[in-house]
Amino acid sequence: MLPAVLKRPAFRDLWLGETISVFGDQVTLLAVPIIAVLTLGATPEQMGFLTAAGLLPHLLFSLPAGVWMDRIRQRRRLMIFFDLGRALVVGSIAVAFVVGVLTLPQLFITTFIAGTLGVAFDLAWSTQFVTVVERDEYLTATSMFNGSRSLAQVAGPLIGGALIQFFKAPFAVLIDAVSYLFSAFFLSRIKMSEPPIEPSTESLRSQLSIGLTFIARDSVMRPALLSVATVNFFSYVFSALFILYASTFLGLDPGLLGIVLGAGAIGAVLGALVASRVGHTIGIGPSYALGLLVFSASWILVPLATPGWPIPIVAGLVLVSEFVGGLGVMILDINAGAIIPARTPHAIRSRVTGGWRFVNMGIRPIGAVVGGLAGGFLGVRETMFVASIGGLCGMLFLIRSQVLALHEVPETAEI
Repeated sequence: MLPAVLKRPAFRDLWLGETISVFGDQVTLLAVPIIAVLTLGATPEQMGFLTAAGLLPHLLFSLPAGVWMDRIRQRRRLMIFFDLGRALVVGSIAVAFVVGVLTLPQLFITTFIAGTLGVAFDLAWSTQFVTVVERDEYLTATSMFNGSRSLAQVAGPLIGGALIQFFKAPFAVLIDAVSYLFSAFFLSRIKMSEPPIEPSTESLRSQLSIGLTFIARDSVMRPALLSVATVNFFSYVFSALFILYASTFLGLDPGLLGIVLGAGAIGAVLGALVASRVGHTIGIGPSYALGLLVFSASWILVPLATPGWPIPIVAGLVLVSEFVGGLGVMILDINAGAIIPARTPHAIRSRVTGGWRFVNMGIRPIGAVVGGLAGGFLGVRETMFVASIGGLCGMLFLIRSQVLALHEVPETAEI
């Protein structure tokens, strides 16, 4: 009853390493903001800058890293090195706490370095994915990776919340550090040949821009990127303030917040289970649009929860928001994960991936900074309301686009 792709050792090792790593990441996503707010007393503006610090590498390095990765032969070895580096960097938070020297500037630097290593790792990962997965298995394989991510969204906050509640938040990040070691181990087991390097005679400037140029000219990639980038901008305006609002304004303690986030992320598990079926039923493009709409519409429930309301009502609203959002984001990500690699020519795969991430991920630190500054100027709750409305505007880019006409995985575009 197992999917055929899971029976292949190379895919299985790639999947297991990624699965363990994303579990650790979910613990850190809860622990670092909790450390900043409850241990170091971060302000709304500082929370915005902290969120931006981990995302800024996507804006700075996605394009040059994409060019670099298209020239590297042993990308899998680099991925192992990046995993080991992230284990050391993340683990340093707990060490600094024990020694008594943990500060907000260290959190900024640590998240920036880990984010930089993550950019290079993810770009190399896209080349490994197409090595161990056949073209007609993209949707199934993507569903499995996103299924792991959704399960991590359930268990990660529960584990993180419990660790933070009973121990200390800085110790919780050790889970993430150990997860990177497991990821490196499983990567080292893969023996598949890597995609060949195709030499380029173009100038460095041309190579840096070719990914963005391809996306801008393609009738499928362009509207898909513009829509999801808009959603991600407002998503990070929102998420930069989420932990602060939930813990300080609504009064959810770390343990309860972990339970609420973990239980709410059951929606992500459901989304991962039904996403490929939805894609086959209504079409891969309409499913992409549906996921985008459901995800962004879910945020409004959090600022609707008013400070002073009974904790069960507040926790219930946050839980429903997380459940619906998790359902939507899995439908969005899984169908996007089939569209993008199928549409991208292999010769420029890393550069296109870098161009996509430059916009889609690079917009996130900008959103986080805007969210932090707006939270200090307009108010935290008011800014979250604005972000909830703004996220829905991403749908405007899909109107009359070829994305909505996609019923199957698209053909590879010509360069």
